[in-house]
Amino acid sequence: MRILHVITSLEIGGAEKLMVDLLPRLNLGENHVDLLLFNGTRTIFTDNIEKAGITVYSFSKNTNVYNPLNIFRLIPYLKKYDIIHTHNTACQLFVPIAKALSFAKCKLVTTEHNTTNRRRGRWWFKLIDLWMYSKYATIVGVAKETTENIKKYLKNKKSANCVTTICNGIDFNLFYNAGLSDVRQELKLSGDTKLITMVARFDGQKNQQALIRSADYLSDNCHILLVGGGDIDIKQTCIELTNSLRLSKRVHFVGIRHDIPRLLKSSDIIVLSSHYEGLSLSSIEAMASGRPFVASDVPGLREVVKGAGVLFPDGDYYKLAQIIEHLLSDKDYYKSVSTTCSQRAKEYDINITANLYGKLYNNL
Repeated sequence: MRILHVITSLEIGGAEKLMVDLLPRLNLGENHVDLLLFNGTRTIFTDNIEKAGITVYSFSKNTNVYNPLNIFRLIPYLKKYDIIHTHNTACQLFVPIAKALSFAKCKLVTTEHNTTNRRRGRWWFKLIDLWMYSKYATIVGVAKETTENIKKYLKNKKSANCVTTICNGIDFNLFYNAGLSDVRQELKLSGDTKLITMVARFDGQKNQQALIRSADYLSDNCHILLVGGGDIDIKQTCIELTNSLRLSKRVHFVGIRHDIPRLLKSSDIIVLSSHYEGLSLSSIEAMASGRPFVASDVPGLREVVKGAGVLFPDGDYYKLAQIIEHLLSDKDYYKSVSTTCSQRAKEYDINITANLYGKLYNNL
């Protein structure tokens, strides 16, 4: 089969990281897999995918992914592949339109990466959504809650019967066997500094503010490491909050990093304080590192973390601080949570994900 995955860009994020890990494992045997980007701005992910032997096509760099011309740019690709697999809203919408205009015979698959999105709160968008989803042979939810939510949204429409679950996965060994980072030396921190790390883009969904506020209740040797790019305004709000709480010496904004496995391995505790997720790859990576993982008790995180890591009420930064202090003060509890986290992460190995997608394509 000839399979084309279509995604808006390869900016740093969960869906984009999935492309890096998944596509080389699908590009085996008689299958041929390529990747198409609406925005072809190069990132470290682009380099990694190309090194793995995947051809990466793109429309242009730094482009508006919602440019209607992208519909017509898609048409030549639709006629060359057996399966077109889309990710992210612009691709999900434009590919079915392009197929309708071109009469291409390819099968369409899409993956929903979040339990919800802003479109579902706008009644006028639902008509567009219902048409869009009806054109897909299969809709994949990356977690059970994601699948349940999309089925509820589609209600009794025929397309609701086309929804299935394939959990996202990671390269478990890459994180479990990672070496240590020299981040403490970079930040000129003492060896006994406790690092509480969060890897996430700056976005309203991620709520880094909760972790920042928790630092006000933690011991002075606890430092927060915020890793990621994203919305500049939201990042600036986090910086201003840090300054207002007089925590600038203990909260570190280190930007986009390319040594995430080593950073996680060098951390004492890893946190994700999101308001919601789909199936967060960063949460699984955190647990695979063999460090205790603490997450907000919300859809998309609850399913992965419950019974392995530690959950706290969404936005309750005081409770978050209590959990962190408990982990750091109780060695047996720390070890127990670390062990159950790594065991849980093994269930989400990327090879399992690749095998399930391979079966899905064969069935189509």
